Order: sequence, then C-alpha cells, then structure tokens
Amino acid sequence: MKKASLSLAVALSLAALAGCQSQEVSQQVQPSVKASEKQLSFAQFSTQFIDELWKQSPTWALYSGYHKYDGVLKVPNDASRAEALKFNQQQLLMLQSFDIDRLSANELIDYRLIENLIKRDTWEITKFKSWQWDPSSYNVAGGFAQLVNEDFAPLDERLRSVLARMENVPAYYSAARKNISDPTLEHTQLAQMQNQGAFSVFSDELLMQVEGSGLTKDEKALFKTRFDAATQAINEHIEWLTALATKLEKEGARSFRIGEELYEQKFSFDIQAGMSAKGLYEKALADKKRVQGEMAKITTQLWDKYFDTPKPSDDNKATRQLIDKLSSKHVKREAFVDEVRAQIPALVDFVNEKQLVTLDPEKPLVVRETPEYMRGFAGASISAPGPYEKSSNTYYNVTPLDAMDDDSAESYLREYNHWILQVLNIHEAIPGHYTQLVYSNESPSMVKSLFGNGAMVEGWAVYTERMMLEEGYGDFEPEMWLMYYKWNLRVIANTILDYSIQVKGMTEDEAMNLMTQEAFQQQAEAAGKWRRATLSQVQLTSYYSGYREIYDFREELKGLQGEQFDLKTFHEQFLSYGSAPVKYIRELMLEH
Repeated sequence: MKKASLSLAVALSLAALAGCQSQEVSQQVQPSVKASEKQLSFAQFSTQFIDELWKQSPTWALYSGYHKYDGVLKVPNDASRAEALKFNQQQLLMLQSFDIDRLSANELIDYRLIENLIKRDTWEITKFKSWQWDPSSYNVAGGFAQLVNEDFAPLDERLRSVLARMENVPAYYSAARKNISDPTLEHTQLAQMQNQGAFSVFSDELLMQVEGSGLTKDEKALFKTRFDAATQAINEHIEWLTALATKLEKEGARSFRIGEELYEQKFSFDIQAGMSAKGLYEKALADKKRVQGEMAKITTQLWDKYFDTPKPSDDNKATRQLIDKLSSKHVKREAFVDEVRAQIPALVDFVNEKQLVTLDPEKPLVVRETPEYMRGFAGASISAPGPYEKSSNTYYNVTPLDAMDDDSAESYLREYNHWILQVLNIHEAIPGHYTQLVYSNESPSMVKSLFGNGAMVEGWAVYTERMMLEEGYGDFEPEMWLMYYKWNLRVIANTILDYSIQVKGMTEDEAMNLMTQEAFQQQAEAAGKWRRATLSQVQLTSYYSGYREIYDFREELKGLQGEQFDLKTFHEQFLSYGSAPVKYIRELMLEH
C-alpha cells in the first residue's frame, strides 16, 4: 500500500467534523439521535479515507475497479514512503478521535480494519522493510495488464491511461534499484522471471491495437516513444537483476527466513485470528494426527479392493501406498485446463440442487490460462473484479503444464488427480473463492469489501471443500473422502511448514519429508510448496486458520439454534459481511 500526504482541505474538513461530534456528545440529546449522527460521521470518515487512499495508491485503486487514477504510476522512492508515513499518521489520529463505544457493531469492524491497514503499512515501511530485500515487489506489468485486458471502458480511453502511466516506468525501475539492498536470492530470481513476463503485455499486439485505435497521430507517436522507453527500462532492470542474482549465488545472500519476532507481528496483522502464530502451529500439529487417523480408517476399508497383498502395519505407509495407487487416475497433461473448465457446470448444478448458497448467473466466471506475468507462484488462482466493477469477469487462472518436463508433469497430475482436481475446483471456484468474492463485492460496507481479511477468504474456500462432501458431493465415495483428507492435511501442513521454515529453521529436506511422507504429497507439489514458503510468509497459515474458525463457528451455531439452523441461511448471512475477519463476523451473527 503506497500512499502520500492527506490534502489540507480534507484534513481540515475531518477535523471540523470531529469538532462537531464533540459538541454533539456534550449536548443532552436523545441517545438514538446521537447514535445516528455518530454513525453518519464515521461513514463520512470511511468514505473520505478511501477516496484519499486511492490518490496515494492508484494501482490498488485500479485493481479494485476504481479508475479515476488509472494513468498514474507511483514512483517507489524515499519521498513516496515519507508521504505514506505522514498519511498514515494523519489518518490514524482522525480514526482514533472516534469513541469506539458509540460505534455500531458493523462500524466497529470497519474501524478495526482501517486501523489494522494503517498500522500494518507503517510497520511494513519502518520495520519489515520488504521494499529493501524483496526485488519481486517491483513489477509494473499487473497494472498495465489490467488496463489492456479488462473491458471496463472504451479501448481508446484505456489506451490513453496506458499512455499516461508509461511515462513513469523508467523512473519506477530506477527507484526500485536504489531501494534494493541486501536482497534474498529467492526473491531476486522470482523478480527476474516475473518481469520477463511483462513482455506479454508490452507486446507488438499492443502496438497494433494502438495503431488501429482512435488515438490522434500525436498520441500514437508519443505512445510509441514511451513504449520503447518502458521496454528498454524493463530490459535494463532484468539485466541488472540477472547480474545481482549471479553475484548473490557466488557471494551468498540474506536469508529468506524472517524469524519469530517479525513472524508473530506479521501474523497478527495479516491473520487477525485472536491467537498467536505459535498457538495456531501447535493446534495444527494436533490436527495432523487426527486427520492421519481418519485416513488410516479409510485405507483399512479400501485395502482389499485395490491390493492382493497384506496391508502394512505402519498406517502412514499403507495410506501412502493406497494414495499412490489411486493417483494414477488423472486427466491427460494436454487436457488439464480444459478439464477444469468442464467441471464448473457440475459444481453449479450441485450447489443449486442442494440449495447451499444462491449463485448469481449474471456474475461470469471465466476459466483461462494463467497470464505469463502471473506465473511461477501458484498453479491455480482467482482474479476477481473489485467492488466498483461488480459486473466484470472473474477469472479462474489455471497454469498449463507446457513448461514442465514429462516427469514433473506426471507428478503434478498425480497430485491433482481425478478426485483432488474436483476439490481444487470447489476451493477456487464454486462455492469457494469465486462465490465468496462475488458476495464480498455486494457487501454494503466498502471497507469490508476492499480491506478484507485473507484468513476469512482462504478459510471460506477450505471450509466449502468439506461442506460439499458432507452434503453428498461425490456420493460419499470413500476414495473421494480419502483424497479430501489428503488435501485437508496439506492445509494443516501448510501452517506447520510455514512456521517451521520461517521461525524454526526447517531445512528443505525436512520440509520435503513432512510434505511427502507425512502429508502424502507428490514430489512436484512439495517442491513447489517449498518454493512458495521461501517467497512468502504467514499467508500459508491463512487457509487453516480461517477454516477452523468458520467450521467451529458453524458447529457452535448449530448447537445454539438446533432444528432452526439452516445451512443456506448461515452461508448467505456469513458471506453478507464481506471479507471481514471471522471473529468479527461471529460477533455480528451471534447478536442477531
């Protein structure tokens, strides 16, 4: 989040607003009147905070569907960071002028989300400082791709935004190189690869679009000039990164591990789970044993169906053998993306038939091959429109296996076998991420939609996997449940893995053993997860954290409501609060 100073006019207007509130509190008026005035004041603050934030974070605004500043590319230099800190300080002071005891429950959640956002950004700049050691944080491709590929406005209008935005590309990369100090090798190598992907956006095809557009002759000439300067700047930066990576490989580099203190701080900001990272890690260790036990029971049930030999006495060894046997059932390599696309309608039909949650047919889901500039981090992901563009496409990005050698592709396909590919599609698409993000965009609170909690978002997707099977998806087939548990065990292992690597110094061999021998993952999947765990921190814990909170809350509510509990009602009420932390949604739902 990159921001600059708050304008004096807005600061004065909000200060005056706070002054009015003080007078209102001191007057002897009816409590209901005071409450409505207080709510209006906080609503005004929230709106103005977002408006000012977009001025300072134009690329974030673009991703969110707010297009007023599409032509602005911020240069990430010392001045912009100083402005960001000033903005944060001003906004935090104004936020803290509100009496939280007088806010409604919904407003209090918004208050906490804004507070967390501001404090996290300040911590990122002053303490975490990934802007120094993570070269992969510098890449202009995403914003330009959004302008070129998304049909939210006429092409000429979008091309003019591209034209304006390109002006700062050389300065952007110059500032990035000045910022980068003592980087990790892993993030440097990722930056190399992902910046190379920028040329899928800055392409001859784009120039052809410009040539055939309604831009004036002068605009087209300027576009070509800036395009050439931008591509040269990207090439120069890639060359610089390549030399830097070579140097780091020879001389050694900073560790990617952030350590316990920074990890706990990042966990607190990012997860907002009401427990420490260490506490979640210990809970995951216990859950790992429980799930392995459930898998052992199913293995015993299925053993004679698939083997003529006696079942090994070691439960994990037996489970591993059965999973290996079943995993040979998978889609062909060249049909991977097409198979994902083909499974979506079946998921829609099941959700509608069982009345699990209302799906909006007017909100399109488009399965596509992952754009090149996005590859190298995750094999499947969702790119959803922001709350300002609710009618735009939601993309299910699926990376084809073209770049893999035969052995790696086979290992990957065995991991995403016949059963697990279905679970993946539940998680990413319906009724997982896609469905939740559509609902989030409909939340009446823009704060909850924009500044949502990652653990809630990921936790919902994981929760739906188990919920769908509980409701009969897969016809209660033991093989499906075994593979679900394998998948769920991966979620649990993610938390153990991330904490162990970043805090406890787990080695690559130890990590691979956990994933392949105890969580039954394929070699290629485990290798990819190791890479991911070296490039990110805390995010891998969000799946398990959010899942446990949502599932446990649902069971709690079942106990309270008894026969009155309705699953569809629970889902739709839960999703109506946007992407707020689960602990806050729980508070709101228990009040009603």
